[in-house]
Amino acid sequence: MTALTGGGPALLFARTKVTRDDQRVFVAKLAALAVLTAVGVVLALRPETPLAAVGVVILAAMYTHAVELQHQCLHHSAFRRPWPHRLAGVPLGLPLMVVYSHYRLRHLQHHRYLGTPQDTEFFGFDTRAPLTVAHLVRGLLDYPRLASVLWEVVLAATGRWAYGFGAVSPAMRRRIVVDHLILGGAVLVALGVAVAGYGEYPLRLWVLPLLLAVPLHFLVELPEHVLCDTDSTDVLRNTRSIRGSRLSTWFTNGNNLHIEHHAAMSVPINRLPARHEETRRHAVHVERTYGDFYRTLWAALRRPERTGEA
Repeated sequence: MTALTGGGPALLFARTKVTRDDQRVFVAKLAALAVLTAVGVVLALRPETPLAAVGVVILAAMYTHAVELQHQCLHHSAFRRPWPHRLAGVPLGLPLMVVYSHYRLRHLQHHRYLGTPQDTEFFGFDTRAPLTVAHLVRGLLDYPRLASVLWEVVLAATGRWAYGFGAVSPAMRRRIVVDHLILGGAVLVALGVAVAGYGEYPLRLWVLPLLLAVPLHFLVELPEHVLCDTDSTDVLRNTRSIRGSRLSTWFTNGNNLHIEHHAAMSVPINRLPARHEETRRHAVHVERTYGDFYRTLWAALRRPERTGEA
């Protein structure tokens, strides 16, 4: 956990266990994801270009949403027992090429070291770097990450994969290698389908949605810490929450309530809205909507002398 200062509000930092109701909520989210993904598949395969385009956009949105659900699995806050989290988390990350066990290891270190040079956030955008348009565009179009993941698949398959951010237990290393191999198997299946003469299927159902999902996921993740006090270890200063709407809270799976999440990372996501009022009273960076955040970001970009504070 991030170090806290000033004796933060009791409710915001209170820990809770996953209940049966919490588990049912998450399973319902998985069911909704499955239904909407099926709709996207049907539309993406339609011969009419407009309908196919709508299907690709739906799939891109669902692949982004799936990684936000995977994020909850990382924290073991979706199910009452530990083992279903990896079972659900591995396939949730496949469309966006996010390897569950690797993501879990680095992301938990991100929670532990947020506000320090040891921060190991999984995705490549560095909120501590000077905030420029070029820096944002590189994050928005972070397609090199996909190539790096494929290279790590090769390393895992050849027994050469190594963790670059500290020591890792043999058991964790095995899990990470296996998860990389599962992704590699999915890529090989897609390539096999293409070589067999059915390339339109992986193109419409994976490649094109993936190209859209990369920038979409960046836009979801960006507000978490950018323009916050990233040299502080106080979660009330180094993280942002956005109240948002029911739709944005569902789509981001509560990622908008990021202060609440960092304050007590094992709390089920569906319980975070009840803590938002305390966040509004005590935290520094709280926005009403995503539109408000992006207007703030635009204003910061127009004041170059201040962007180094990010």
